Amino acid sequence: MFDPSAVLRQGLLGLSRSSQVRAVIEKAPVSRDVVRRFVAGETTADAVRATTELRESDRLATIDFLGEDTLDVAQARATTDAYLELLAALADQRLSLDGAAEVSVKLSAIGQALPGDGDKIALDHAREICQAARNAGTTVTLDMEDHTTTDATLETLRELRQDFPWVGAVLQAYLRRTEADCRDLATAGSRVRLCKGAYKEPESVAFQDSVEVASSYVRCAKVLLEGDGYPMLATHDPHLIEIGTALAAKELRAPSTFEFQMLYGIRPHEQERLAADGQQVRVYVPYGDQWYGYLMRRMAERPANTMFFLRAVATKG
Repeated sequence: MFDPSAVLRQGLLGLSRSSQVRAVIEKAPVSRDVVRRFVAGETTADAVRATTELRESDRLATIDFLGEDTLDVAQARATTDAYLELLAALADQRLSLDGAAEVSVKLSAIGQALPGDGDKIALDHAREICQAARNAGTTVTLDMEDHTTTDATLETLRELRQDFPWVGAVLQAYLRRTEADCRDLATAGSRVRLCKGAYKEPESVAFQDSVEVASSYVRCAKVLLEGDGYPMLATHDPHLIEIGTALAAKELRAPSTFEFQMLYGIRPHEQERLAADGQQVRVYVPYGDQWYGYLMRRMAERPANTMFFLRAVATKG
């Protein structure tokens, strides 16, 4: 069956890897307001400000310093230092207590893709970030990227959990392997974020149809909620939120034993509603000047965002 939204999604994911399109978009006079709908800002102070505002409405935060395609050790080191600075600032503002504000880290940004010993470089940097998080009284979640890095990321997770058992994992429902990964990770104390997935993947490893992806998400959520870990259900889909709430109730889970996660700038009123209803809601807060790839994947995840962005380009350009 022809799925127009799937075609649009695949096209946008392709554009997220296009250096030519990236150059055009980054130089376009797009309103700062457009980017700031989805990105908290460029500096540590911006990330702290956004987190403070979220806490005022009883929402939690997980903060991502934007950076991918790290090309050398110096860049990986700079990203690591940015996280250390952020965690110190969160501690200074008492925003990191009890994990109210934690950090999300892409291993590619801290060296995973570097030739030779990239995995070791990323692991060493991740250990530094985890130690800083422990000192600040909070946690770290390892973001998942395209399927070629899944095994390496899960191996790094296992290494880190030997010293930092609270390190969170991310699993992507569109991958055919994910239900089995959920069963492996649904253990006591294991924090697992379940999302649909936002990379262009081949049919051999990933469901392509949106209905299949949603069905996989439900199966995976069920596994996590029936397990002994701490599920983090990352979705903006009202139907999936309703199903997640029902599954948690069926398992007699208290709100403190799981959470919903949503992206900064997307469905903020729904975030506030869920929090007001007593659910734990954590908002994924990106910051930094490397926003292009992140923004394009957000467009792909929710095509309605595409029209918002294009209107802004047309009227502000």
